[in-house]
Amino acid sequence: MTEDTLVVVYPSLFAENNVDQLIENIKKILKIKNLKFRKITKDDFLICVHADDPVFVSSAIALLFGIKQIVIAKKIKNDFKTIVSQVGELGSNLLLKGEKFFVKADGNAKGFVIKDLELAATSSIIQKNHKISAKPGTESKHDKLLQIYVTKLNAYLCIFVDEGLGGAANNSQLQKSVCCITDEFSAVSCLETIKQGFEVKLLICYETREDVIHLVKIMDKILPRLLRSEVELEFHKISKFGKKSDDILSKNSLITDILINSAKEKKISHISLTTSPLIFPSTYVETLQRRVFGAGMIPHISLSGIDSEIMKNAREIGMEKYVSKIEKLLRTNFTKSKPKLNKKEKTTKKIIKVRLGPNNVHTILDSLEIEH
Repeated sequence: MTEDTLVVVYPSLFAENNVDQLIENIKKILKIKNLKFRKITKDDFLICVHADDPVFVSSAIALLFGIKQIVIAKKIKNDFKTIVSQVGELGSNLLLKGEKFFVKADGNAKGFVIKDLELAATSSIIQKNHKISAKPGTESKHDKLLQIYVTKLNAYLCIFVDEGLGGAANNSQLQKSVCCITDEFSAVSCLETIKQGFEVKLLICYETREDVIHLVKIMDKILPRLLRSEVELEFHKISKFGKKSDDILSKNSLITDILINSAKEKKISHISLTTSPLIFPSTYVETLQRRVFGAGMIPHISLSGIDSEIMKNAREIGMEKYVSKIEKLLRTNFTKSKPKLNKKEKTTKKIIKVRLGPNNVHTILDSLEIEH
């Protein structure tokens, strides 16, 4: 890569007021991944990472929340003629015969209108690529997207564009919350808690040996997003529950008690409840909330509102094969369910510390002395 090729990070709407926190998170994730960078600078609304290996650096940064897009881009001067000429050359290098392209510009124009830049750049690409019959497409229908970010002094021509996970910057709430992973839905709830800016303490509640192996595999999708090189994990073996709606509510009630006890021990103020008034009866949700408040802590329901974005997030972090199970829970009818709230339920606890690496699943199961 040339000296003027950078990794450029476009903060999400919810992270625009926490850009400094986002920069610190970028430094942390690159340090954890042992990836070197020369410097990180701000250019208006953009974060620019100067690195020798932009491809690996952009992949690591994509693990973070609070990001709209991560791009590998060529930096040039904010000059209308220069930008148009460079976009034309970029199109010549990227476009194949008969492909449709779309030019999209964003940012702060200096002495020109953004829309004029898009039109001029489109015309330049057509002129320089008429031999291969490259044609302009639309924003919704194209083969190649040529994206331009314009700041007050510079312009960035995107060579590679990757969508970010959105949300708030990791740990921007400056609060910790205890989360439990006991199934696919709870894993998404934990993910949403991190996405909303909380630092999480992870618990895993399981019933059988097969369960813990399955849950550790799910948890491995979340661990790289915790911004820690070493994590403490708390495992609780609980009694076996059934699959009926009554059993689901009873199990969730027991897990709430486990979360409260763990939060007390660790002196953590927030508890992330794996529930939602859009799925569970409101009286049940309120009962769990009152129990947390009664213990002197604050209940947090990260999935208080549920839409297709949750399924999108599950797929983006590699949980696509679990989406059907999440959808099945969403369709469960809890209106006539009567949970059994037994606070004397016996559980066993084991705490392990794990240094994160390429083989987290094996490392965790070995620490638990579970054959796999």
